[in-house]
Amino acid sequence: MKKSNVYTRTGDNGTTGLVGGQRIPKSHTRLEAYGTADELNSFVGLLLTEVTNDEDRQQLILIQNDLFSVGCELATVDRPARRAVTPADVERLEESIDQMDALCGGWKGFILPGGSRAAALAHACRTICRRLERRIYSIDDEVPTDPTLMQYVNRLSDYMFLFAKKQNYLLGVEEKIWQKS
Repeated sequence: MKKSNVYTRTGDNGTTGLVGGQRIPKSHTRLEAYGTADELNSFVGLLLTEVTNDEDRQQLILIQNDLFSVGCELATVDRPARRAVTPADVERLEESIDQMDALCGGWKGFILPGGSRAAALAHACRTICRRLERRIYSIDDEVPTDPTLMQYVNRLSDYMFLFAKKQNYLLGVEEKIWQKS
């Protein structure tokens, strides 16, 4: 019987291979970082199932492609010459953030995650993105991280926050503002 190309059996001993061939334990912080990028990408895919606006869908698909590149960069031993994200990618997110902020009316207080399903999913993406940022910083001592990548991930969490606000705004769902008890 021929072995499937889907499984390799090389990880059965608790290690995984990085791009470049080096093997690391599956508990390694680098694997946590690029695994979190993959997790975020999956949640963006789930968010896409709730979004019907073509422009928003295209932006989310661009983000998914960016996150795949981020994961590849984090999984590479010797940093590639072409970086996962560029300053133009950061600017694209910032422009979208500014547009959504203007549409939704700016800061009104700390918002409890939720509202519409799309907003709740965007908030889940935001929190996973913040974890990705922490995981990347945890490997920064090992291999210094491209500052543009860090800017991108930081902006992406802001993007997801405003994307959640936008979804609630467009659907007429009132956001719940945190009330200190």
